[in-house]
Amino acid sequence: MATRVLHRRFSALNEAKNWTRTKGQVATFIRGLPASNRNREESWFKSLFVRKVDPRKDAHSHLLAKKEESNLYKIQFHNVKPECLDAYNKLCEDVLPSIHADKYYPCELVGTWNTWYGEQDQAVHLWRYRGGYPALTEVMNKLKNNKEFMEYRKERGKMLLSRRNQLLLEFSFWNEPLPRQGPNVYELRSYQLRPGTMIEWGNYWARAIRYRQHNREAVGGFFSQIGKLYMVHHLWAYKDLKSRESTRNAAWQHEGWNEVVYYTVPLIQHMDSRIMIPMKTSPLQ
Repeated sequence: MATRVLHRRFSALNEAKNWTRTKGQVATFIRGLPASNRNREESWFKSLFVRKVDPRKDAHSHLLAKKEESNLYKIQFHNVKPECLDAYNKLCEDVLPSIHADKYYPCELVGTWNTWYGEQDQAVHLWRYRGGYPALTEVMNKLKNNKEFMEYRKERGKMLLSRRNQLLLEFSFWNEPLPRQGPNVYELRSYQLRPGTMIEWGNYWARAIRYRQHNREAVGGFFSQIGKLYMVHHLWAYKDLKSRESTRNAAWQHEGWNEVVYYTVPLIQHMDSRIMIPMKTSPLQ
């Protein structure tokens, strides 16, 4: 047993020596760079080894969300049985627009889509509640007494494999998503950030969003409050996939865009992209 303990301690010591040697070699390399590149390389190096934790005492929802409006958003992901997708879409098109149009419910259907590339046989719905959490609670209580909606939920349950949702706030520096004419394809880019980095993400994107407005591609930007936390969703619209490619490539021609990418990538734990097609009754076409 003593031999095993000594072996473990020597192994840990060797790992520490190797780590110190590697770190020292990289640091020496950075010091040898020209002054114009040194600051950037040092920042990159620190991003690998230093965990950024937001030192602010204010909740990031107070710092990043729009102050003049108390909008709350709900995003729903429904994984549909492949053989039921057409029937599911028909059911949604028959019921959801009536809730959207009824002023009795303080909510709006922002958009509703099917995933084209990404998770297959999936529907994505985005709702806005003007008035925040009280409006959400009001809508939930009223829908319990809506026989058509309760029947819709019953039929919908037969068609789904799984479902999940998140409650979101919108970034203050993004556009509010408003109805638009089509045809468009939409991209939902979702980022799981490292805890403690939301403010840093917001600071970079507050400057970066101007690089992505030239073709009206920016639809909305959101961050999670309930559900999977430290999640960011960016919603973009393009005429087609070729337009998406050219628009994204054009951003690299703007001075400063490369720095945004450079400094925000280390904040991300995981990222995902969905290309989505609007349903017939979606306000975002």
